[in-house]
Amino acid sequence: MKSKVLIVDDEPTAMSTLEAILAGDGYQLDYAESGSIALGKAEQLQPDLILLDVMMPGMNGFEVCRRLRATPKLAEVPIIILTALDDRSSRLQGIEAGADDFLIKPVDRQELRLRVRTILRLDRYRTLSIQRENLRKMAEHVVNAQEQERKRLSRELHDDLGQALIAHMLRLQNLRAEIPAASENIIKELESLIADTSQTINKMRLLAQDMRPTMLDTLGLKTTLQDHCREYSIRTGLPVTLEIDEKLPELPDIYSITLYRFLQETLTNVLKHSKAKHVWVELTLDELEIAMTVQDNGKGFMMDEKTTSKGIGLTGLRERLLLVGGKLIVTTAPGKGTIISARLPNEMLPKEQL
Repeated sequence: MKSKVLIVDDEPTAMSTLEAILAGDGYQLDYAESGSIALGKAEQLQPDLILLDVMMPGMNGFEVCRRLRATPKLAEVPIIILTALDDRSSRLQGIEAGADDFLIKPVDRQELRLRVRTILRLDRYRTLSIQRENLRKMAEHVVNAQEQERKRLSRELHDDLGQALIAHMLRLQNLRAEIPAASENIIKELESLIADTSQTINKMRLLAQDMRPTMLDTLGLKTTLQDHCREYSIRTGLPVTLEIDEKLPELPDIYSITLYRFLQETLTNVLKHSKAKHVWVELTLDELEIAMTVQDNGKGFMMDEKTTSKGIGLTGLRERLLLVGGKLIVTTAPGKGTIISARLPNEMLPKEQL
């Protein structure tokens, strides 16, 4: 997309000169011959840069600059003031009005082109940085909303449905106790129903735990990770060695749930695909990032497009990490096991915690 440059000058000759200097650089050039016209055009065009003359009738460039800076939609637009005034007080007045740069007429052609190019590049970088930060905050809001909904559903499963199933099982047990011993077929049927109900309760508890572990809110990330690895080993028979950096501080909730989900998904993938005999999990902190690494001694795989589309889950892991500004790093080869790392920037941590 072409950068839009608004040239504001009441002298046609000066305007033609600026057009000749910038015409070959691929900008979209627009023009205003007075301050009042410039204000209207700027609001309509939303330019990427304004070249503003000072000495104009009616409203001079300093006043135009002040009004642009007072307009929310235009407050951040870069402004280069062009003037024949070369005294110190004029420069200070231009800076005070909010100008980003100040060039003396007649302008040097090469200098003007370089100044315009540099300011547009810096402004584009600033705009992209703001957009990235806005997207990060929006993604954080979405993830938080999802986790709040998971927490609500988990609580309802555990409290409401769980209590109803337990009450149902107790009634079955009471009914079993009241049936005469001679009614063998009925007793067997009741015992089967009781066993099925107990199994359903256990599945419901696991589902509630997977949706949102209450331990994460009450005891924190470290204890939750330790508990998950222990339960995983008991359930699957696959040993998991977990090491957590002692210096790791309490993390923001968005980081805690992201790392928990990463471990949850990665261990599931190890069980489904790797045929590993052991898994090692490490959570570390340095000056730049927080890193969780999951390594297994399984069969490994070839990293290609087919791999990521066959349900191994790398795409989902990568997308979840991108939502919070993180990245996924995978190292693997056939017969060499797999190392998967989640890297999160530690910029969200208070500096005194680092």
